[in-house]
Amino acid sequence: MSRPARSTAPAGTARPAASRPGAAGPRKRAAPGTARKPGTRELAAQATRESLLRAAIRVFARHGFAGGRIEQISKAARSHDRMIYYYFGSKEGLFIAVIEEIYRRFNEAESELALDLDRPVEALETIIRFIWSYYNRHPEFITLLNSENLHRGRHISKSRRPGEYSSPAISLLERVLRSGAQRGRFRAELRARDVYLLIASLGYFYLSNRHTLSTFLGENLEAPEALAYWERFIIDSVLRVVSPSTPRPTASETEHG
Repeated sequence: MSRPARSTAPAGTARPAASRPGAAGPRKRAAPGTARKPGTRELAAQATRESLLRAAIRVFARHGFAGGRIEQISKAARSHDRMIYYYFGSKEGLFIAVIEEIYRRFNEAESELALDLDRPVEALETIIRFIWSYYNRHPEFITLLNSENLHRGRHISKSRRPGEYSSPAISLLERVLRSGAQRGRFRAELRARDVYLLIASLGYFYLSNRHTLSTFLGENLEAPEALAYWERFIIDSVLRVVSPSTPRPTASETEHG
């Protein structure tokens, strides 16, 4: 009886999948342009990272960067300290990711606004109401930015994509202002950056200082009627500034205050 011929492949070389008993044949590749669905491990890793990020937002918003501890965050996320270092590298890396995330959420919410550029005044009012209500509904946004400003923006300056934060908000406002100028409703020389700073400052200052101001002014600035009044005040103030009929100071008036 003759012996079966030996394989000439080098020792340790596996046979092709199609030649092995029970093999299913060559694996089919996904069609070009087809997104690969994440596997179970990838989904679990993503869920862990997001859980840590949510917990970090709560802890840092309450205690600030200096007071927020790694063990507090991992406990709140029902995870482990080592996972924070694995996904974010350090406490500072985690805080940077937190600031990036709160800006991302703001931009995402703003991108869902339904604006009619043919009605620029109403569109501008919609943006103002959105910013004011977002600050109201997300106090962590204000407290986290306050914490970062106490550190002179040290952490956000290390972000790899700082330009992504303001550009959506500014570009949206820019389109509204341009539409209003074309229709004679807004001043043509307006800068979206300036109008955005006006809207943000009127809402941000009020809400970030509402506790001390309530005592200082002797009235509850958190009362629903007080909040509604200030929203209307912001809208009226901004519309007066952008209106083409608003008188502007002359050079001499500017120089002499």
